[in-house]
Amino acid sequence: MPPKVYVPAYPAGDFRAMPALGGGHALLKWVTSYPGNPAAGLPTVMGVVLVSDASNGVLRAVLDAGAVTALRTGAAAVLAAETLGRRDAATAAVIGAGVNGQAAARTFLARGRDVMLWDVDEQRAAQAAEELGARVAASEEEALAADLLVTVTPGREIVLGAGSLQPGQHASLMGADGPGKAEIAVEELRRVRVFCDDWEQASHNGDLVHAVEAGALSRDDVTELGAVLAGDAAGRADDSEATVFDSTGLAIQDLAIALAALERVDELELPEITL
Repeated sequence: MPPKVYVPAYPAGDFRAMPALGGGHALLKWVTSYPGNPAAGLPTVMGVVLVSDASNGVLRAVLDAGAVTALRTGAAAVLAAETLGRRDAATAAVIGAGVNGQAAARTFLARGRDVMLWDVDEQRAAQAAEELGARVAASEEEALAADLLVTVTPGREIVLGAGSLQPGQHASLMGADGPGKAEIAVEELRRVRVFCDDWEQASHNGDLVHAVEAGALSRDDVTELGAVLAGDAAGRADDSEATVFDSTGLAIQDLAIALAALERVDELELPEITL
């Protein structure tokens, strides 16, 4: 899985090319991030996912990148929260009620957890909560105090300032997945235990890049979530530790989502297309 390639079209947004190989298949995701699009009635995330047979190069499927990204984002956020959060974590919240924020909330609900939503757009939060069977947080402060917190914002403003995370709290940061974006202050990253999906990618394009450039964090200060899942590294040290997961989105996870969809393609009513 080579690092994703950014093609900037700032200040409006950017394009990303994300390749991966695994499970006998190769994937390329060509996807956008245009945070201002919803104001014009357009999705923030658009694009395609191409899945090919790795044995002969034959194209097997074309999937909607927005749908694949939402499923992957929700799964990664909650996986990190359940892996790194306290075992007795009682409350869960999602900041940002867009497509990917709703996916995270839906995943929490599928895991049997009650979840509250908060968004700067109160109407969007209320509508999403009603559709999902979640509840709207009474305030941003209530949402930010959840034991398991997921932030899925455009990344243009800091959500977690210095000293904001409480002992034992976990936050999955899903919004700052590109250059110039941030959801957490460098001072807060320095204070808590930090995990990421992929060091090479996160240290160049995620929340971590700001801390690395400031000299606040180095490679030795950050643990990859995959190493924790594989049993090669320790996760949370104790119930008093505050943990953060910085996600920039991995193409190999998009491939896993795409292959899961292909396994169930017979359940869908799709037209026959000859390639």
